[in-house]
Amino acid sequence: ITSSPSSPMSDTTSPVVKKARKSIDVCAPNDERVGRAARMMLSNPTYSVPQAMLAQDFTEGESKDRALQQRVRRLHSKLEKSATGVVADVKDVKPAAVVPAKDFAAHIPLGLKACDFLTKSTDPFLAVKTCTDALDAAGFVKLSKRDPFAGVLKPGGSYYYTTNHSTLVAFNVGHKFSGGNGFKIIGGHTDSPHLKVKPISKRSGSGCVQLGVECYGGGLWHTWFDRDLGISGRVLVRNTDPETGKEKIDQRMVRIAKPIARVSTLCIHLQTAEERGSFKINKEEHLSPILGTQSLLESGAKAQLNQFDDDDWRKAQEPALLKLIAAELGIETKQIANFELGLFDIQPASLGGIQSEFLNSARLDNLATCFVALESIVDYSKSEDLADDDMISLIALFDHEEIGSQSTHGAGSSVMAEAVKRITSAFCDVVNVEAHSSAVRRSFVMSVDQAHAVHPNYASKHEKSHGPKMNAGVVIKTNQNQRYATNGVTGFIAREIGRKANTPMQEFVVRSDCPCGTTIGPIISSNTGIRTVDLGMPQLSMHSCREVMGIADLSHGLSVFGSFFKNFNEIDESLEG
Repeated sequence: ITSSPSSPMSDTTSPVVKKARKSIDVCAPNDERVGRAARMMLSNPTYSVPQAMLAQDFTEGESKDRALQQRVRRLHSKLEKSATGVVADVKDVKPAAVVPAKDFAAHIPLGLKACDFLTKSTDPFLAVKTCTDALDAAGFVKLSKRDPFAGVLKPGGSYYYTTNHSTLVAFNVGHKFSGGNGFKIIGGHTDSPHLKVKPISKRSGSGCVQLGVECYGGGLWHTWFDRDLGISGRVLVRNTDPETGKEKIDQRMVRIAKPIARVSTLCIHLQTAEERGSFKINKEEHLSPILGTQSLLESGAKAQLNQFDDDDWRKAQEPALLKLIAAELGIETKQIANFELGLFDIQPASLGGIQSEFLNSARLDNLATCFVALESIVDYSKSEDLADDDMISLIALFDHEEIGSQSTHGAGSSVMAEAVKRITSAFCDVVNVEAHSSAVRRSFVMSVDQAHAVHPNYASKHEKSHGPKMNAGVVIKTNQNQRYATNGVTGFIAREIGRKANTPMQEFVVRSDCPCGTTIGPIISSNTGIRTVDLGMPQLSMHSCREVMGIADLSHGLSVFGSFFKNFNEIDESLEG
């Protein structure tokens, strides 16, 4: 069941919800997971009710308490009948039909939390905002890169800062840290292939209002056809400072999760047999989405253009789009100074598979890593292990990985080296070059990017002995041509971290007759000199508009990251040299 804000399920004073809470309180002592998952839904109507969780211990043969079993079934029935915001394809599913295997049931709460993260994080700007909202809630202190870190950073503290609002650095300072000690770093990226709006967005043809877009990264662009697309990103807004009266430019994030655009396929009747067989796409001509009908928007467009005669940039934009953005942000269209926008599939992330063992979503590559990295750094900030830690535990989530990382805020920039240098210097009484060099030699990077799971329909595409499977563990990626940064030592460290966490690890090597992709791993290791291993959680459909991975691997990733923060120093000290 999915409850909309207008549904009775969102009214905590209603008799149905009160009774649900009472039943949940009865259920919770019998299965704490059931209580947690159900309370999550009732406290936040944007979450879906995980029927599989509610039903998992109350089907025939699973529950020893028949009276409790009947009570939960009655609760299911009443919730289904009373909720008006029920999704049609879910409301008629009986609890017993979606009961997950016990192997996967424990992973569902984390999977649902990941769904929420992924649905909110529709582009790098929104991904970083989702992360910083969580860090603020966890008590992390926001730093300004323009101000010195010395005198601000304290042992035991938790901090973060952003670059360009699309790259994030967050870290915990061990209580016993001193300048020159090492860094435990988890690296990922916030960007994914998508369609970005061009600087001159206005476009039309054949009576339709369209949007000028450019392909970002190497997407499977045929998967973007016939999708309901929304728009999101960063908007520069002109405002007046109330204290000084001077103009200031605010950076606002916008996410319009409405089906405002669509890239339609050409019908089969107008294609040749060759065109049907190949489905070749001209990225310039075939991917411009349709926003509306030209005749209906024409008069409004003219009025909008006349109003903006003094601004050449606004003249080049689709007026209907400007109006929509202004309404979403609660501003006037004349306040919009610029924007960086991209399209996204508005279908929310969801759990799938017959046993709810899969996570279906856009942008799993690489927001799944960002989600697990965020969870791990927040968890470690509350861990007792931080009291005995003499290192920095840090996550760095970079923009622009999909286009080569060569930017002011990509992994090829100074962001990583600067973080190590500035944090180290903040704990030194004087400038100490040796302290920075020592910190580099004691540090370690886990470069984490999604991995290629074996596709059952294309199993021959994988090397026979190195075929990672979904829900089977984190993958160690190796390439002797250094497309991945893993070597004998860093691979060993990763396996030891997994062993100490009692978490399965898998191996991936690309076939010798196939090209190999790359990651931020080799870039960071060569730029900083820090030892690096390349890891990833396995998935299918990488770079598609919609991807899939196993929910158990979220838990595996979280376990490995937690073990890294806890156990790396001990493992590293055991290594000779």
